[in-house]
Amino acid sequence: MATSLLTPTEQSVANADARAGKYLIFHLGEEEFGIQVQKVREIMGVQDITQVPQTPPYVKGVINLRGKVIPVVDLRLKFDMPVVEYTHRTCIIVVQISGGRGSMLMGIVVDGVAEVLNIAAADVEDTPSFGREVEVPYVMGLAKLKGKVKILLDIDQVMSARELARLDLTA
Repeated sequence: MATSLLTPTEQSVANADARAGKYLIFHLGEEEFGIQVQKVREIMGVQDITQVPQTPPYVKGVINLRGKVIPVVDLRLKFDMPVVEYTHRTCIIVVQISGGRGSMLMGIVVDGVAEVLNIAAADVEDTPSFGREVEVPYVMGLAKLKGKVKILLDIDQVMSARELARLDLTA
């Protein structure tokens, strides 16, 4: 087992440096989230989604993206947020995620895309502890910008390995 030679403060600074960079900011309700731009492949309006039987409620189904079938997950449902009707601002962000079986494309449904921000390490704080019963491994940190907090997501961690294996519908 490797031990860190860094103090907790130095480790926090190193983590913040690793989280600095360009993020696509999007909305789910009143909350703003960010994912690293390098994980984003494209942004599209909501289109016909083919439902797949016996998938969890947050899995909306699959879409045909230029001949490739990719799963689509509604992040509102994944994060246990209230269901809302899709609007003209609702969109699908196609992301490249890495899992145990390699990388795959996945669509995530969000309420709307806001902007691309360059987030500095100094603007990122570690995720606070919410107690032993609440784990949020998919939250990389919290960015404090323009008087607001943006939740930075590690899109590779949003879906667990077991969930990703179930979504590998093209295998």
